[in-house]
Amino acid sequence: MPLTYSWAVYIAHAHRPWQTLSSQSARPPALTASSAPLRSCSSPSHFPAGAAAAAAAAARRIPHLASGTGGGKGKMFGRAPKKSDNTKYYEILGVPKSASQDDLKKAYRKAAIKNHPDKGGDPEKFKELAQAYEVLSDPEKREIYDQYGEDALKEGMGGGGAHVDPFDIFSSFFGPSFGGGGGSSRGRRQRRGEDVVHPLKVSLEDLYNARAPSLPDTVTGDIVFVLQQKDHSKFKRKGDDLFYEHTLSLTEALCGFQFVLTHLDNRQLLIKSNPGEVVKPDQFKAINDEGMPMYQRPFMKGKLYIHFTLEFPDLLAPEQCKALEAVLPPKPTSKLTDMEIDECEETTMHDVNNIEEEMRRKQAQAAQEAYEEDDEMPGGAQRVQCAQQ
Repeated sequence: MPLTYSWAVYIAHAHRPWQTLSSQSARPPALTASSAPLRSCSSPSHFPAGAAAAAAAAARRIPHLASGTGGGKGKMFGRAPKKSDNTKYYEILGVPKSASQDDLKKAYRKAAIKNHPDKGGDPEKFKELAQAYEVLSDPEKREIYDQYGEDALKEGMGGGGAHVDPFDIFSSFFGPSFGGGGGSSRGRRQRRGEDVVHPLKVSLEDLYNARAPSLPDTVTGDIVFVLQQKDHSKFKRKGDDLFYEHTLSLTEALCGFQFVLTHLDNRQLLIKSNPGEVVKPDQFKAINDEGMPMYQRPFMKGKLYIHFTLEFPDLLAPEQCKALEAVLPPKPTSKLTDMEIDECEETTMHDVNNIEEEMRRKQAQAAQEAYEEDDEMPGGAQRVQCAQQ
């Protein structure tokens, strides 16, 4: 039965190429059957004295020998590995070659959450991210990768040929509860339960300034925070636009105005009318690029609309009326004669403070009266008659 030599034995020879494990032999032992059985080299305790230390030293000096499977000194004493691509892993993580360990962690963390298969991400991209981070986060593997490239690692230099479980790396960042663990644990992973939804109220200032409240460090989909905008005393939001209410006196509306508006980021905006401009009741004016930041376009903003309401005086003295008539456009003249006016019936107006509330009250009163009338009709005859018509 032909015998094969363990790599551990060859590595020992590699430390001192032509010194055998037996001091009495001048060349490496031949790979032939022998009457004396060879001891297994599966553990260091089976090496002759000094062989284990020699093997370890040789492995450190010639790390690529560990990828061999035996036979000949062509692989042991071959040329240095051929250089291959040494930028791919950096590109996968989206970092420069000068990236620090913290940079690598931040880049992997962000990309892994986005591409996790349980969250609808790309499984292949998820595997590539884990492979890239596993290599670049190991100083020895990174040095080999930077010098020789990906192929050298695949051939076994620095132990880079080992299989990397992407879920194990992900779990080392987020724990096994986020996205499942690696290896055999994925096979028995329980079905993910329903999302836990938490409403979270935020101010309009926080939304405008992109200030998010402190949230648990978790993967989207496990805990869902629904942001609910709080009401603001001055501003109203409609999509990307902001609305601001401002009241002008009659004098300001007619003769011009100027005021300072404090924005949501505490900037002071000077708002003023043009010379000779008259503002009408319920008029709107807009300022570009002073609204809310647009979704996925934070450097673009909507409009700020200012809604003007006018405050009129309750009463005017006769002399004030005459002064106004002297400067304002003349009143329209009546087409009716004095006799025709005398024949008209006079009316009395009353104030309506809230027209919407008055309309609701009238509708409720009408509904109540209709209900009472139906109750007075025997058997609902009135309703049947209306239906037949």
